[in-house]
Amino acid sequence: TSIYLANRGFKTCNIPIVSENSLPKNLIKNPKITCVIGLITEASRLMDIRKNRIALLKEKNPSTYITLETIEMEVKLSKDLFRKYGWPTIDVTRKSVEEIAASVIKIYDIMHNR
Repeated sequence: TSIYLANRGFKTCNIPIVSENSLPKNLIKNPKITCVIGLITEASRLMDIRKNRIALLKEKNPSTYITLETIEMEVKLSKDLFRKYGWPTIDVTRKSVEEIAASVIKIYDIMHNR
């Protein structure tokens, strides 16, 4: 999605959420400093993606990376952080890159034309 948006002239970055401490400090201090949009997915879909990734990498001990319980906690943490900081979200579970990008652009336009 970021690459697609970059090709459309948008500057983007991905911030993986491990915990609240994994967010950049300046973003925590000023959550409206830039346009932040949270992308979320259903835990079961993310589990399938991770299982395929592990299989491709031929990883023998994936630990908790692919357990549904862990993924559900990660998704909940993300949703809680997005809500806490007032960042809009897009459920990307069944969307194409183009659909996600269109939603991001729409939210960006709304936020910048207030």
